[in-house]
Parts: sequence; structure tokens; C-alpha cells
Amino acid sequence: MGGRPVQRIVYSADEISARVAAMGRDITRHYPRGEKLLVLGLLKGSFIFLADLVREIDTPLQVDFLVVSSYGNGTVTSGDVRLVYDPEAELAGKHVLLVEDIIDSGNTLNRLIPMLERRQPLSLELCALLHKRISGPLAREARWVGFDAPPEVLVGYGRDHAEIFRHLPYIASL
Repeated sequence: MGGRPVQRIVYSADEISARVAAMGRDITRHYPRGEKLLVLGLLKGSFIFLADLVREIDTPLQVDFLVVSSYGNGTVTSGDVRLVYDPEAELAGKHVLLVEDIIDSGNTLNRLIPMLERRQPLSLELCALLHKRISGPLAREARWVGFDAPPEVLVGYGRDHAEIFRHLPYIASL
């Protein structure tokens, strides 16, 4: 497979599936029916989680993406957050749900949240599959968190290490 070997499975495919379904139900209950919901995914890490999550949200919605870069080939964020792709969707007057694969240092979110707020969404909430609970103050706390994550390098279910392991159906530790 290349790269470092997987040491252990942290969250199984079944655990992830059950948690994503529960999050989808909670999100559905949170947003008023008939209001415009934009689900905005942070690529690349969130793409599998976002795809599964939106299929569990029972309300009409629009999907778009942001691409930021903060890791390069390392396992620790560099702290240099670059916006590589800006969403084409209009945020003003919509409920925006920002979907992230993991919250660790908080650098990415602390840069993105103020930028998104300036675009005047009706509301802005954060949903993360994993939260390491190691960040300093965040510009916005996540309303929905799938799992509290251990302080390890995690891969799978969209998460990578040097662009490897995204395809795994579970979350594993390197």
C-alpha cells in the first residue's frame, strides 16, 4: 500500500455509518423546512463524510466545496492556511453548514469562519467528523461532532497521509 502501515482501527465502518446517520437526523431537526441550506465541504478530507452525511439529511440542500491547504506532506499542520478554491455558491441569506473531517489545531477554521461570516449567511454552523480537542480558542465551536479523536495520526474515510489511505472505509491510526 505504500507509506506508513496502519497500526489499528480507531472507528469501524459500522461505527462511522451509525454516527453519520444520527448526525444527519440531528441536522435535519435543526434547520427549518423550506429554508435554503448550503452544505459546504472542506476538501479533500471531508468528501466521503460529506457524501454520506448529505444523504442522511432529510431536507433540500445545495452542496459546494472549499479547498484549503495547511498540511502539505506532513502530519502536523504547518499553520500556513491557503484558500485554493473558493465556493461558487452564494452564501448570503442561506443557512450554511461547514463540514470538516477533523478539528485539530483550529488554524484552518479560525481563518475560514470570519471569511464566511463576511458573506452574510443567515446562519453558519460547523459539523466535524473528528475533534481532537487540542485546539486553542476556535472562531466557532462545532455544533455536531462525530467522535472525539485520540491524539494520533488518523487516516481513512477520506483522511489521508501524503495523499494515501483516503479510500479506507474506516478510520485508522498510523
